[in-house]
Amino acid sequence: MSMMPTMIPQPAAAIGLSAYIRARLEAAVLTPIRAFRPRYLPLLMVYFSYGALSLTGIATGFWVKQSLTMTPAALAALGVWLSLPWAMKMVFGEMVDAVPIFGSKRRIYIVFGAGLIALGLLMLAGASSGYLTFASADTIYVAASLITVFGVVLQDVVADAMSTEVVERANADGTPRAKADIDRELGLVQVLGRLAISFGIFAVAGLGGWLAQVVSYTNVFLIGLIVPLISVSGALTVRLESSETRALDKRILVGGLGFGLVVTLLGISSLPFSQELVFAISLAVIILMLRRITGGLPAPKRRQIAIAALLIFIFRATPGVGEGFTWFSIDVLGFNESFFGVLQQTAAAIGLVSLWLLSDFITRQPVERVLLWLTLVGTLLMLPNLALVFEWHHWTEQAFGFGARSIAIIDAAAASPLAQVSMIPLLTLIAINAPEGHRATWFALMASLMNLALVAGALGTKYLNMAFGIDRGSYGQLPSLVVLVMVIGLVAPLAAILWLGPRLREGHAPKAGQPQPP
Repeated sequence: MSMMPTMIPQPAAAIGLSAYIRARLEAAVLTPIRAFRPRYLPLLMVYFSYGALSLTGIATGFWVKQSLTMTPAALAALGVWLSLPWAMKMVFGEMVDAVPIFGSKRRIYIVFGAGLIALGLLMLAGASSGYLTFASADTIYVAASLITVFGVVLQDVVADAMSTEVVERANADGTPRAKADIDRELGLVQVLGRLAISFGIFAVAGLGGWLAQVVSYTNVFLIGLIVPLISVSGALTVRLESSETRALDKRILVGGLGFGLVVTLLGISSLPFSQELVFAISLAVIILMLRRITGGLPAPKRRQIAIAALLIFIFRATPGVGEGFTWFSIDVLGFNESFFGVLQQTAAAIGLVSLWLLSDFITRQPVERVLLWLTLVGTLLMLPNLALVFEWHHWTEQAFGFGARSIAIIDAAAASPLAQVSMIPLLTLIAINAPEGHRATWFALMASLMNLALVAGALGTKYLNMAFGIDRGSYGQLPSLVVLVMVIGLVAPLAAILWLGPRLREGHAPKAGQPQPP
């Protein structure tokens, strides 16, 4: 006589929990797929090319260390200047909004940006091969970096504007869509943009390290010319040409151009504290322009956005360690080009998967909650770097069988999701509140404010590297520098969250993807 299995009914609570977990996992996996629309493709190609530009990153880093004379402090100072074009996005935004070229306010600007990126790569190829001799390799590197950044900024301004325009405001029958549905889609478009960047980084990460080791750095830069072709291909297929028309706001354009001229003059001058002056002027100009653009918004919404922007500004303004850690990894830990490629590939893969799975969750959470967890997790994820600079990997290899390379891979895998995830709440808030007729300018100004936070962080990195005397072969103070950066990265954002978080809640700040109606 066969025994029939006894069916033991599960408690209703267990069934409910299982169904809930299954539903959340399904939402996490399928949300980006369900959110995609074919009309998003040209936009996502531009974002993809931005990520894919990292193809030349490893070759550039090794070439700079081996062939140039710049110190980590000098490179951090250069990082300040390279961040400033992002703070001038209002000029590009005003032109993209109000100045069509050959009848185009989207496609033509993407092509111009791609041309600048290609020129920057050709200059790097010429300098690394010795073909360009009209200036020193250091000077050509600085010029090429600035030209490339301007190209990327121009394309990014167009992509930002398109990210608000690809979302339809009306149903097929012409009736207006519900605001909650529009806001949710705007948030998901920002997620798809971050995913496209992550796909671009993932696609070239390992390849970039391998190429840097098996071919000359010059050839890597020439191969990189494929990247601007991708964004041009997206421009050729775009059907989204904004129908919104308005007169050129000369105050914003002239003010932005005047600001750019001041920045240029300070950059080529030997005036003390020129970078600090540029930062202060930039901050004042952007705040004044933002006040002008947001003048028509209700006061509670302006306050809401200002608090969220300040919170994320402080979050992004923390200093980093600088190039000294990378050079320490090369000289002391023995990491080569191909292993840096492995690190980038690992980080890109984990970052992509994490961003994909977290997209549904993040777009439903309050800004301050997301940043609180990112702050705490980010601090914990600096511990592997701490272990490496104190050279504890010798002990871990003897005690547990894994050394510096394993620790570096673990660190890259764990820390990779933070950068992209931290941008989603702010980008969603910006997209939701973009005023009609000023979408590119609005997005550019808000993004400029956030990029100024990176300038502040780069200035901090420069000061710290100067104070600790980090240079090629001089890594004795690197452990102390890493500890200090770790403490600042925890204390500053945490204090801002505790200070501004309650004000966000008092103002009933919206969740990142589901804001309350005004």
